Amino acid sequence: MTGSESNKKPRILWVNPLGYKEYDQPIAEFIESIMTPGFVVDVVSFDMSPSPAHLEYRTYEALAIGDIVRVARHAGESAYDAMVIGCFYDPGLEDAMEISGGCTVLAPCQASLDVAARLSNRFSIIVGQQKWVEQMTERVAAYGYASKLASMPSIDIPVPELQADCQYTEDRIIEAGRLAVERDHAEALILGCTCTFGLYERVQRELGVPVIDPIVASYRAAEHMAALNVQFNWATSRVGSLRPPPEAELEAFGLFASPAPIGNTIHLIR
Repeated sequence: MTGSESNKKPRILWVNPLGYKEYDQPIAEFIESIMTPGFVVDVVSFDMSPSPAHLEYRTYEALAIGDIVRVARHAGESAYDAMVIGCFYDPGLEDAMEISGGCTVLAPCQASLDVAARLSNRFSIIVGQQKWVEQMTERVAAYGYASKLASMPSIDIPVPELQADCQYTEDRIIEAGRLAVERDHAEALILGCTCTFGLYERVQRELGVPVIDPIVASYRAAEHMAALNVQFNWATSRVGSLRPPPEAELEAFGLFASPAPIGNTIHLIR
């Protein structure tokens, strides 16, 4: 490793996968509060209009995935070391991984499950609405954690309202979490939406079990993977199932001829 490489600050791209910049500043401030010194982070949202304000529905998620893939391509070409797709559904994760070049792509659900599985034998995921359960259950199973899932209780609060009255949201999470611990024997809890950021602390104090904030879990996982990328050149494999499309085809089809659809950007450095 050269001296310039050893002094390089790992770069992370946090993607709020919406053309809705209202989430960018509060999430950037939260990430800044948990950043380890020595990292560079860009928090971005899409140049996407019209845009939904959340991805609670598969319809909205499907519309966002194309832009997630384009931004993942941009992340690899722009020498980011890690990228996080900032939605607990982990939309387009596998697709983005295929096209991200030397950039490692992560997402909140998978990262949160990894943490919870290290801290407990059984965990519950607190979801905003019952509608989320089917899709999130599929994700948990796909990641290999189905046997550890104790329950997935709903607090009946849609995404746009989770931060509107934080005390009320915390109260509902505590109520659902207490049932998960006492009735379902959960040993840890995961907050099943990135818009619950910062709410884990009171819940954890009152319930006495680990409460995983998905932004903390995925951002810190991104720091870890970015550092491994910089120090050891450990990035996503490019053979077998993760082999990307041939560059000649991408050029012939003109799929990435336009600039990446990045709108608002907030730059953080420590």
